Amino acid sequence: MDLSDAREDLLVAAAAALGAVGLTVVLDLLAGVPVSTPVRVAPLAVYFAYLFTRKGGPYGSFDTPRNWTAFVVVVTVAAAGYAVAT
Repeated sequence: MDLSDAREDLLVAAAAALGAVGLTVVLDLLAGVPVSTPVRVAPLAVYFAYLFTRKGGPYGSFDTPRNWTAFVVVVTVAAAGYAVAT
C-alpha cells in the first residue's frame, strides 16, 4: 500500500464520517427529528462496501474515490430524506 492508496481511503472515510456525524447533528440535535441507528450509520455502510470491494487489481473507470465519495453524499441525503419522511 503506498501513500496514494492511504490518501484515497482517508478521503472516502472522511466523507462517510462527516455524513454520519452530519445526520446526527443536523437532524437529531438541530432539527429535533429522531434518527434511528441504521439511518445514522448508512454513510458508513458505503465506506465498508468501498473497503471490501477493492481487493487490489485493476479497477474500472467508475471505481474511483471521487465516485465513492459522491455515493456517500447520495446515501447521506437519501438517509436524511428517509428520516424526515418517517
